[in-house]
Amino acid sequence: MSDEDLLTEVELFADLTSDEMATITDAMAVRALQRGDVLFSEGDEPTELFVVTSGRIAISNQSVDGRESMMALMERGDLFGEMPLFDQMDRSAGARALEASEVIAIPYEPVQSLYRSRPELLWRVVALLAMRLRTTDAALADSVFLDVTGRTAKRLLELAGDRDEFALPITQEELAGMVGASRERVNKAIASFVRLGWIEQLDRRYRITNREQLEIRAR
Repeated sequence: MSDEDLLTEVELFADLTSDEMATITDAMAVRALQRGDVLFSEGDEPTELFVVTSGRIAISNQSVDGRESMMALMERGDLFGEMPLFDQMDRSAGARALEASEVIAIPYEPVQSLYRSRPELLWRVVALLAMRLRTTDAALADSVFLDVTGRTAKRLLELAGDRDEFALPITQEELAGMVGASRERVNKAIASFVRLGWIEQLDRRYRITNREQLEIRAR
């Protein structure tokens, strides 16, 4: 699938005509990133949004003492960096590559022009924001109702998807940031899953051996 075809599957651009899509693709630029490359930092002045074509991008916040909380993990087809398009505020989080990645960068101006000429397209924006609110609500519920062990189980299942064998695409420190706990507590939770026979671990590779129990613990 070409980059242009990928954009047609992105929520924000799903209702564009071929001419409107051409306006977007004419303005876009493809950027290759290496692990650790920073696309933008919290507080930066924004000018463009991004779509991941390959690799993984972490969206995160940092505390004043340097601790990181990973808010989201962006993969192929995921859109990010779009919020300032509508509120003209600075970046609320940072974005960096977790591995060799490629993203499409799209300037705000041609997108804003489309919305001014066809305001009915903004219903797609409403749908996107509603989805983001649901994700935020779910994360808040997890922080209230799940302990560290439960949140760790849930994140491992999310990273595994429908696979029983998978390689952790992030470091233990980054996983801890996603869980919202210290690395030591997350490692302790993983060790308990291994001891119970729910997963097998070899470095950053995992095999789920009892998905049912892991799913129960993640509820």
